[in-house]
Amino acid sequence: MRIGVVRFPGSLDDQDAMRAIRLMGGDPVALWHKSDDLGSVDAVILPGGFSYGDYLRCGAIARFSPVMGEVVRRAGQGMPLLGICNGFQILCEARLLPGALIRNEVRVFTAVEQRLRMESNSTVWTSAYTPGAEVSMALKNGEGNYQADAETIARLEGEGRVVARYLDNPNGSVHDIAGIANERGNVVGLMPHPEHNVDPEIATTLDGRGFFESVAAFLSA
Repeated sequence: MRIGVVRFPGSLDDQDAMRAIRLMGGDPVALWHKSDDLGSVDAVILPGGFSYGDYLRCGAIARFSPVMGEVVRRAGQGMPLLGICNGFQILCEARLLPGALIRNEVRVFTAVEQRLRMESNSTVWTSAYTPGAEVSMALKNGEGNYQADAETIARLEGEGRVVARYLDNPNGSVHDIAGIANERGNVVGLMPHPEHNVDPEIATTLDGRGFFESVAAFLSA
């Protein structure tokens, strides 16, 4: 299980993601944003942070990094792709996922251990979860407020593409949405940080492990 983690200028959680991959039995591969070569990775994670200092809009510049051309192409072929926090914002900017992440409704940076309800196990990244299961993961963002037009929200809900929902909405996201998937289920964007909830030495819960167990099961099938 070779999972690439893209490093953009301003990425903060790339090392955390790589450590989580290693702890879960995978082989993490650092990918540089200026390279258009993904090598032989089986999946890719776009990590959290502040790519390009969130200049213009979160993820707006990272979307044009050379690596993203190949990421988009490989995702279109079915490669598993997970965007966490800033990575979720980049996926929306790259039009791999619909909608946008805007300023938190409370207008402040939020850092909490967030309660979630897992809504779907029909994606590459969430198959290990039971729909309806309540979990808890680290959340830290200033622009995590997911919004989309009514037609898009209706489509996401109707097609079962909301993968996780806030139990106590911290940022104003429409329909309490914390994460969504594309139609194929290989691309997932998630605002909370599962990579921070895999290590029993430091994590308050191990509820993030399911994301890594799910992709491992998919890649080994």
